[in-house]
Amino acid sequence: MAEDKVRGGFDQAKGKVKETAGNLTGDEQMRDEGKLDQAKGKVERGVGDVKDAAGSLKDKVGDAIDDVRR
Repeated sequence: MAEDKVRGGFDQAKGKVKETAGNLTGDEQMRDEGKLDQAKGKVERGVGDVKDAAGSLKDKVGDAIDDVRR
């Protein structure tokens, strides 16, 4: 969960640097790689968010089951 978010943030930052460098140097390939890295980072962060939500839901269901058993 947190690992996905950290990796995603890193890829987004790395991508922004590449995109900016590509824009400054006129290197279209670097710019495009930067945009792809940023998109990859957003997906990774999204995966982390989904894992967090699933974990939270699992905890709530477990708590509800415990309450019913009491």
